[in-house]
Amino acid sequence: MANLTQEAETGNAASGPSPARADMKFEIVVIPVADVDRAKEFYARLGWRLDADYDNGKDFRVIQFTPPGSGCSVIFGRNVTGAAPGSAQGLYLIVSDIVAARAELVGRGVKVSEVFHGGGDVYAGPDEPFLFGRIRVSGPDPAHRSYRSFASFSDPDGNGWVFQEITTRLPGRIDSTATSFASANDLASALRRAEAAHGQHEKRIGQRDTNWPDWYAAYMVAEQSGKELPQ
Repeated sequence: MANLTQEAETGNAASGPSPARADMKFEIVVIPVADVDRAKEFYARLGWRLDADYDNGKDFRVIQFTPPGSGCSVIFGRNVTGAAPGSAQGLYLIVSDIVAARAELVGRGVKVSEVFHGGGDVYAGPDEPFLFGRIRVSGPDPAHRSYRSFASFSDPDGNGWVFQEITTRLPGRIDSTATSFASANDLASALRRAEAAHGQHEKRIGQRDTNWPDWYAAYMVAEQSGKELPQ
């Protein structure tokens, strides 16, 4: 019998490497900027929460913002990173309703691309965000599939952000025993999708389903964990 440790190290174990037991929560992304105050004004205008603005009064300043519903924050400042301003690209913001998310930023005076989806090949290339298609096609994905609809914007230094609409995660992406929502808006959007799907369910069964709370719950858990949706 092959040594299990060796198989895990080489990635040849039948079930693959076992998941890490220690939680490793992704916490911070460093954004390189040229003008700290200009960047602070921009990220505040997005509606992100200002967590910190520390200045030692000499040669160091760090500012931290957190997007609504996010467990990960961004930091920028003076002497925080040696990376060239604007070199952070393909920074993904996951939303459950891309049209609404875009409209909110536009309403805040932020220039955001039109919603688009990918056509053609699967990968867009090193200078573009990861898309399901090399070609940008105007409008959201016609079937409103998860991972397929995008919109993009940049901060004043050119650091690039991408909205990606996800309502159903790929199998195994989310712990099937845990369901959570990042915000009241995300929960409300999930309830609206469950309501629409439940309406189709009632049409199929030809009568009112009085057990709709359980059906909603099963639908929302399945949607988030990537399992087959109830019919």
